[in-house]
Amino acid sequence: MTTLSSGFARARRWLREHPLAFDATLAFCTLVAMICSSFTDPGDGHGPPAFGTRTPELFSVLLMTLTAAALVLRRRRPMQVLAVTAALAAVEYVLMDPPAPVVMSTVIALYTVASRTDRPTTWRVGLLTMGGLTAAAMVFGSTPWYSQENFGVFAWTGLASAAGDAVRSRRAFVDAIRERAERAERTREEEARRRVAEERLRIARDLHDVVAHHIALVNVQAGVAAHVMDKRPDQAKEALAHVRDASRSALNELRVTVGLLRQQGDPEAPTEPAPGLAVLGELVTTFRNAGLPVEVACADRDRLPAAVDLAAYRVIQEALTNVRKHAGAGAKAEVSVVRVGTTAEVTVLDDGRGSAGRRPGTGPADGPGEGDGLDSGGHGLVGMRERVTALGGVLTAGPRYGGGFRVHAILPVEARTGEPERPGTAGGTGLRR
Repeated sequence: MTTLSSGFARARRWLREHPLAFDATLAFCTLVAMICSSFTDPGDGHGPPAFGTRTPELFSVLLMTLTAAALVLRRRRPMQVLAVTAALAAVEYVLMDPPAPVVMSTVIALYTVASRTDRPTTWRVGLLTMGGLTAAAMVFGSTPWYSQENFGVFAWTGLASAAGDAVRSRRAFVDAIRERAERAERTREEEARRRVAEERLRIARDLHDVVAHHIALVNVQAGVAAHVMDKRPDQAKEALAHVRDASRSALNELRVTVGLLRQQGDPEAPTEPAPGLAVLGELVTTFRNAGLPVEVACADRDRLPAAVDLAAYRVIQEALTNVRKHAGAGAKAEVSVVRVGTTAEVTVLDDGRGSAGRRPGTGPADGPGEGDGLDSGGHGLVGMRERVTALGGVLTAGPRYGGGFRVHAILPVEARTGEPERPGTAGGTGLRR
């Protein structure tokens, strides 16, 4: 049974790949069926048909051969084949009595037209063929007009039209389902690519914020240690201790950030929460240890949503890093986080005298000693703006009148990401230093 079914499937696949061979086989089978039927005498209707009691005329055999040969081209020229077969079938009804079953070819041609055109065309062509052949059989046949042979012509041509239309409708339905499935698959793939791109951008921003901040501090402290190593070893030792602490913090944050790339079920998945305003004091302490005086003012408000809390922390971190890198010696910074209605406003000010060309995003890469951080090309400012814009907020940054620089971010408290609030991440907003 398995061998038979596989052989049938191979034959069907071969015939589907070679439609002309299939049509030639169908035409030959139709010719054999018509010739065999032409030897049958239907009788007077009171008994069974008798086989071999009559012999088809040579003209009828010629008509049957011509109509069968026309079926070979039924896919390429369906309308022309239908016209030829219908005309030859009508000639058979007019000239021969009893007629040979030439109409069998017309039935197949009509089915082909109905399966390859639209429904209005099927109705028009089908009714014209059915009416013409049935009228020819009733008018020119020797049997009464109400005989079953005449109504059989009407029934078989009508059945061919209905079957062809049903096949065409099913093909259209299957094609529509396949197209919708392919479109849905493309949409899923595009959505997956978009989500991957957004996640990569978010992780790239986090990595930039972490690395730029800590590497800038390491650079400053390493420079201090190298400068005072010979004359004040105690101060150099303290600077190296800050370098060690900053590098350890950088490694820890990098481990947490890169850990987000792990698959579910991987070992050592990150369990620490993302940084927020709750650890703002620790962040400010690292800058103070690096020699940057920072004043912090945070209004005592309710906790911020997790996404807003993280964005505010990253904006402050990047802004203070830029102050340390670009504002020059003796600069001071002020940080404020206030809740205004449904928004949270984050402001970072400094009174540095650094040149405008060395402010973030406004000039070329920094020179030695100042440009060792990652923001020399302006990526820090772009990252801050992207992070704030992703939450539906607005970020402005530019020089202050009279000197210095100002970074101001307005973040909506109702985060559009729909993330739940993280307990304990915004508890530091009541600090005032």
